[in-house]
Amino acid sequence: MKVALAQLTPTPGAKEKNLAKLAKAAAHAEADLLLAGELYLTGYMARDAFPRLAEPIDGPSVKAALRIAKEHATHLVFGMPERDAGTERLFNTSVLVAPDGRVAAYRKVYIANFGPFEEGLYFGRGEELVLVDTNLGRIGLLICYDTFFPELAKAYARAGAEILAIVSASPTTSRPFFDRVLPARAIENALFVLYANLVGTELNVVFQGGTQAIGPRGEDLGKAKDLKEEVVTADVDVRDVKVARTFRPTLRDTREEFWAPVAPALRVRTV
Repeated sequence: MKVALAQLTPTPGAKEKNLAKLAKAAAHAEADLLLAGELYLTGYMARDAFPRLAEPIDGPSVKAALRIAKEHATHLVFGMPERDAGTERLFNTSVLVAPDGRVAAYRKVYIANFGPFEEGLYFGRGEELVLVDTNLGRIGLLICYDTFFPELAKAYARAGAEILAIVSASPTTSRPFFDRVLPARAIENALFVLYANLVGTELNVVFQGGTQAIGPRGEDLGKAKDLKEEVVTADVDVRDVKVARTFRPTLRDTREEFWAPVAPALRVRTV
């Protein structure tokens, strides 16, 4: 299948404009799966505007994304501030919409609350992993800082994930860490890692990019250029996951007595 990683600059607070840019990227890429960044719908640094901008998963923005997915026969993954319809709590959420009308949503488990990051002021913590069973393969959803906690990727892999789809809003200062951590997640779990970061500047925070696709044996499948908008495409064959796990059987050899005590107290929900 063809995947596209859209390294885009969102216009802060302009949801319709950002969705239009996403639609343009989908039309141009003609991909089976397209990723955009963390909180792409509103911009990452919306801060006190998040309560006004947040929507439930069945709100107008996701419905618009569904129309884009259907029109272009593309699975879309993008970040948005979600308002829980029952509790009114806000979450930093990654949404996957499929051309057949299905929607899956993952709430960020490890919200970032250090340095320039203030997610704890606005968002609650997610409490489960979401594994999406699609006709493209089994896709596990993660968001940015989640990547630094290997138990999440391991839990996904052990539940059958073939692809990790990671949306991110990582600034320039974090780039060296992601360049090291992302291949590690791919190699230690023998799966594809697809990573889409924002680019541009919001409130003096510079998002460098670093968007990239990595194969299940750590292969570089494509990277975006720094500090510019770009859509990177890559060919992904999920059959390669089985081959990689045969030659380096890290999942088979995982010892439960060591892994289980540090595994997240989370349920992996398959959609």
